[in-house]
Amino acid sequence: MMARHAVPGRLDWIGLRAARHATIESVEEAELTEAGLVGDHGRKGKRAVTLIQSEHLPVIAAFTGHDVIKPEQLRRNLVVSGLNLLAIRKGLLTIGAATLEIHGPCPPCSRMEKELGPGGYNAMRGHGGWYASVAQPGTIRLGDAVQPG
Repeated sequence: MMARHAVPGRLDWIGLRAARHATIESVEEAELTEAGLVGDHGRKGKRAVTLIQSEHLPVIAAFTGHDVIKPEQLRRNLVVSGLNLLAIRKGLLTIGAATLEIHGPCPPCSRMEKELGPGGYNAMRGHGGWYASVAQPGTIRLGDAVQPG
């Protein structure tokens, strides 16, 4: 029961940041290595890649009084839909030719107050996504299936 999911998810957005505070570039495909996404400032290890569910974007928008929240505002690398990432914590997630290991929740940073306005930090709490390491390098593309394993 715990390993069963109704449908596979989908990769909806990929964002790369050349440096820590750099503007995020949206791309259609990216290469995942053990150090994270090529072209991103990520770091090897448990926090090589960050993910967030698209289903959480309207929730964050509602909590901050915005009509829409764009993925680049939240500074995560990947936006996925259709799959509950919480159910995969401490497990493997396959996206395209790559496999990630989901380690834990990605807490918001203080920059969310600037990006989303007052209360932005608290709006992200519990909705900030997940951090992951790269278990199997490979290419990922928008529209790729996202599934456990």
